[in-house]
Amino acid sequence: MNGMKICLKNLENNMQEKNLSQVIRDKMKADGKRFFASDNISEYLDDGIREDLIDELAEKFKDVLDTLLIDTEKDPNSKDTAKRLAKMYVNEIMSGRYYPAPECTSFPNDGNYEGMLVVRSELKSMCSHHHQPVSGVAYIGIIAAKKLIGLSKYTRIAQWCAMRGTLQEELCADIANEIKLATGSPNVGVYIQATHGCCENRGIRAHSSLTQTTVLMGGFMHDPSIKKEFFDNIKLQQDFAPR
Repeated sequence: MNGMKICLKNLENNMQEKNLSQVIRDKMKADGKRFFASDNISEYLDDGIREDLIDELAEKFKDVLDTLLIDTEKDPNSKDTAKRLAKMYVNEIMSGRYYPAPECTSFPNDGNYEGMLVVRSELKSMCSHHHQPVSGVAYIGIIAAKKLIGLSKYTRIAQWCAMRGTLQEELCADIANEIKLATGSPNVGVYIQATHGCCENRGIRAHSSLTQTTVLMGGFMHDPSIKKEFFDNIKLQQDFAPR
């Protein structure tokens, strides 16, 4: 990864002819790296490159605001909006694309716990179709394997997967795969229920809509008793969730 970043720094000599984003894009294409809205591309960035990217993005957002005929020079509410938008996209609502996965130290399951663990994780994401907010909850279940991770790490992993442009179906699968990777357990279940701004704030404007998705792996898929226990636990957590 360090060699790649050095290479990117060298490519910055071409910045007089290309924007930084185009330099990075060309590098990813040359490497055969996919860069969909839901993909993590943090290996092509470091802190300095992210800051330069924010500066470039702020100029692009200013062009958008100007095209929307918003006075970014005299309107005090819009004067610094372009930079705020750029920082928000890179450092907040799409940070799961631009920052590496959270550190997830595991420790041995010395107690030989073989039961089920279900963690409730609140999520904020963004629909890649209209860049509208998605708000919901993920219920993450595993059958403990040889290694364990801290309880907060389940939520950190889920939020890292969520903070990018995605669809709920993709997000559910991404969380399941990352939890499987972090825990080494082949038995993982993820259930998400969420509301979507693209349904609430535009289009049909359905304020009572709720979307549910489920990904089941291993025993969660093939063992009816494990599947039932998972969804029974979800119902218990829903019954006692803060309102």
